[in-house]
Amino acid sequence: MTMEPLKDNISSHKYFIFSGFSELGTLKSFISIPFLILFVVSLFANSLLIYVVVSQRSLHSPMYILIACMAFVDMSLPLLLIPNLLLNVLFNWRGIALSGCLVQMFFVHFLGTCQSTLLLWMALDRYFAICIPLCYHEYMSLHRFLKFVIPLLIRNVIMILMVVVLAGSLSYCFKNVINHCICEHMALVELACGSTNINSLVGLMTVFLVTVFDFFCITTSYIIIFCSVLRSGKSSGKALHTCMTHIIVMVISLTFVLTAFLSYRIRTSLPAAGRLSVSIMYLFLPSCFNPIIYGIRTTEIRQHIWRTLSPCWPVQTVNCC
Repeated sequence: MTMEPLKDNISSHKYFIFSGFSELGTLKSFISIPFLILFVVSLFANSLLIYVVVSQRSLHSPMYILIACMAFVDMSLPLLLIPNLLLNVLFNWRGIALSGCLVQMFFVHFLGTCQSTLLLWMALDRYFAICIPLCYHEYMSLHRFLKFVIPLLIRNVIMILMVVVLAGSLSYCFKNVINHCICEHMALVELACGSTNINSLVGLMTVFLVTVFDFFCITTSYIIIFCSVLRSGKSSGKALHTCMTHIIVMVISLTFVLTAFLSYRIRTSLPAAGRLSVSIMYLFLPSCFNPIIYGIRTTEIRQHIWRTLSPCWPVQTVNCC
């Protein structure tokens, strides 16, 4: 029978210190270089993608609007993650109150769930466009599409609120040092001195009810799409090209999510710095890759990006004799 600390004699910490990458010593500051480069790339690529979609009326269709929404989410995550990380590794600004930690945790994980949910909406958009094209505009009209959007957003908010509220109800009386650069759920819950079984259970439920459910629906949608395209034999090249772009983004996101999830729950010889890097990259790297993938593989977006950037490039004049 385990003995829990007496809460009357031991106070619960309300202020925490980030210790991410502290084991690297003097090399810690060099971690900022790749993160700063990726941060600039992410902000520029996603801002450019949003600007192109918003400014071009020809891109004001549901598919491109969803891509712009994904770019907004992808841009928001680095803004939450990287400034805090840079202040930590460069200036040792490592403190945060429990209330601030819980707020940061909510937005980081909520935006993470929005990524998989947006991929689900994109899969539905492609399903309506390819399998039932005659009803596409009817199903993708605003009031009809909100019926798919609002329930999933409510689900995301409820699940993440449950995770955050349960984390806030714990007593942190052992230590107040978070082995991370942000308030990630498992990194904070590990510091609790009471039982965290319910937190682990709700965390697993969130993964299955949000991420796993979304990717199951996405996979089912694309299987139906591929079967429909192969049966019809019409416009298969363009349809499959459009779907493959979304699938590439989905595979990248799912790979990082599962890797980070398993790194915390399967204790291996992976060093703390390696586990921390994986935990940050699963939230951060997709925000760098996604706009590049959409910009390169989506013809209409690529053409408008080229036109937007071309006036910024110097044009060499050739003097004729």
